[in-house]
Amino acid sequence: MNRLQAELRRLYLFGHPTDDGSDAEEVGLVSPEGGVRAMVLELARPADWNALSTVWRGVQADLELPAPAIAISGSDGYQLWFSLLEPVPAVDARRFLESLRLRYLGHIALGRIGIMPAVDTAAVGHIRQARVVPGLRDETGRWSAYVAPDLAAVFSDEPWLDICPSPDAQADVLSRLVSIKAADFQMRLAQLDSAAKTATSDMTSATTDGGVRSGEQGATAEAPSVDSLDPKRFLLDVMGDTSIELHLRIQAAQALLPYFESRPTSGT
Repeated sequence: MNRLQAELRRLYLFGHPTDDGSDAEEVGLVSPEGGVRAMVLELARPADWNALSTVWRGVQADLELPAPAIAISGSDGYQLWFSLLEPVPAVDARRFLESLRLRYLGHIALGRIGIMPAVDTAAVGHIRQARVVPGLRDETGRWSAYVAPDLAAVFSDEPWLDICPSPDAQADVLSRLVSIKAADFQMRLAQLDSAAKTATSDMTSATTDGGVRSGEQGATAEAPSVDSLDPKRFLLDVMGDTSIELHLRIQAAQALLPYFESRPTSGT
């Protein structure tokens, strides 16, 4: 095992015994029980370090968590690789990253953001993870790599390397990183969940107030009913109501995403 392999194992990877009974191990980002230690947030199409750096700085300054690794994807984006000291269920990892997205990247189009791990609801227990970095991207012929924070902005126009990065240089970048402790992760996840609930409550209150104002002004549009038993219908109504402030409509659109992500795909 070289230095780079050791650092990847320390931060992200699991070793699984192979099926042939030998002493060899199959290395991956998901444990046999479905746990993960790597959480990856990507911003692409185009790569925008100025925007993603708000997450990198925010988790340190606002949440007092260790800095994630910064990676260039080998194609068209930047990635933040968060390391967990102990594995967590993929749904918890995804919930954490979704909360970060809402907190720091809520103004970014959803199509530009990638979150891994992804849980495939059409196949229970199937977890899709990010591609291990560094690695050759077959579709581009270029390499992904970890980069130092002071060099991240240099790759805004070309977030890739044309040649394989030095394993020792990659190990040096990773050696400075620290994993998030289990207690700290659970504490911050609860904190982010609480903040999201508060934002939803504020959105509902503002929606109700907006409906009252619209009625007082004789507007023809009616505010969505907060008493609706169908949360999806309520969010759709909020998103389509032009009398509601734009940032609240954007939050409603973001909250709708899980309803559409969870649709089983045909033929699977």
